[in-house]
Formats: sequence, structure tokens, C-alpha cells
Amino acid sequence: MAGDGCRGACKRACPRVGAGVSRPRVRGPRGENIFRPFEPEILVTQRPPEHGAASRSPTADEVLFDKAEAARADAFRKTDPWRVLRIMGEFVEGFERLGDVRDGVTFIGSARITDSDPYYGAAIETARLLAAAGFPIITGGGPGIMEAANRGAVDGDGLSIGCNIELPYEQDTNPYVRLKMFFRFFFVRKTMLAKYSTALIAFPGGYGTLDELFEFLTLIQTGKMSKVPVILYGTPFWRPLIEWVQGMLLAEGKIDADDLDLFQVVDTPEAATRIIIDARRRR
Repeated sequence: MAGDGCRGACKRACPRVGAGVSRPRVRGPRGENIFRPFEPEILVTQRPPEHGAASRSPTADEVLFDKAEAARADAFRKTDPWRVLRIMGEFVEGFERLGDVRDGVTFIGSARITDSDPYYGAAIETARLLAAAGFPIITGGGPGIMEAANRGAVDGDGLSIGCNIELPYEQDTNPYVRLKMFFRFFFVRKTMLAKYSTALIAFPGGYGTLDELFEFLTLIQTGKMSKVPVILYGTPFWRPLIEWVQGMLLAEGKIDADDLDLFQVVDTPEAATRIIIDARRRR
């Protein structure tokens, strides 16, 4: 928003205004604008976390959900209404920065996987193939699978996007991110990952991976988001979860049989790429 209509004190305080910021346009395989970044200013969402192992302070999410604070009679009046402005600011900047992204593919997976893990190499190759086919690659911007996917995007000469998050411990943005954002609230970040993606690839991971995976599946199941390919990479890892979904959720009527069609399982980068390219052709 800043620079497009700011006046007065807002204009003087905004780091984007009067700095000669250019907005280069990157073209996709069909001539469309992929994104329009501001350069080279450091935006609010690009600032590093304000905490680390040496200096631990509460994250924005921790403060938001703090029950002790909420128990005070005047807490809402003094804190939450103002916090809404920060949340709104993150949404506005996210929409502005990613507004021209088309055909994005989000990669999720463990941040604890190292480059010696076979899934790390698989994520690189999958992202490389997709980037070479014109798909921007979107990740959480951290290490592990996220780093591998951003690395593959760079290797494939594609757009590499990282949406990092404030955590109780330091998580630096990996060096392969080319369009970098930083969020304080998980729900804002997850909105960006879903809104600008036309496919999701879930590699093995923990609670965060499962949270993001089921967020996508729930949005599609409930009709809040159009159906997009949701790909689970690695049969050995995902088979027990799928068996539980079939044996418990489906067997007890908690989901419909059609809900099992919301995701697919693959074991090669080529298979994942083929599903996503075919889906683009059908749109």
C-alpha cells in the first residue's frame, strides 16, 4: 500500500516512498506476470525474528493466546484491538507482495531433515522440474524440506518464495529464497500458502506439516478452496496415516469415501510433476 497513495506523516515514515523503488515484472511460460517485488528495501515481514537462543522473548502468537493476559478484565480493551492492526498489516503486505504469483506450488515438510536424507534430494529434484516448467515454488522459508524446495527452484531458474515465521527459537531464512517474507502469526502465513498455491506437495514431517496438510484438505473438503492437487510424497511414511484414515475416519463415517480422492501418493519427482502439469492443462 505504501508508495501508492500515502500522504503526510505516513509518506515521510514509509521506507518505500522516495527511494526509487523499481517493480520488475517476471514473465511466466505463458507471458503472464509472476510477481512484482519491491527492491531493495527491507520490509516489515522481512525483518529477522526478535528472539533467539540467547535472548528469549514471547512470540506474537504466544502473546495472542496467552490465557493469563486474557483473564485480566481490561486485557481486551488494552491489547487485542490494537493487535488486530498488526494482523491486518501482515495480510495487506502479504497480498501486495504475492498478488502477481500464478501457478504457485507449496512444499511442506520437516525442517529437521538434512541434506543427507533421500527426501531432501527428492524435494530438490521435484522443485527443479516444476520450476523449469514455469511454476513458482513457495515454502515456509526455513531449513530441511523447505530449503531443498527453494534450492530446486533456483536450480530450475524459477521463482523461489519463502514465507518465514516467528518461532520461539531462531529460524533463519534459507539462502535459496529469492522473494522473502516474514510473518508473526501462523494463520496469516497459512493463508498465504493456500491462497497463492495451485498445488501442495507434502513431504514427511511433524506436527507443523500435518497441520498445514489438513488445513489444505479441510479447505477443499468444505468448498472454501477450489480443488487442487494435494500430493503426499513417500509411500512408506504416509501409508500408516492413510490406513488410519481409511480404517477409522472412513469406517466410522467421519468422512465420505470421496474425501479419500482429495490427495494422491507418489514416490518420484517425475510423478509429482506430471500430476501438477496435467492439472494446469485442465484448468
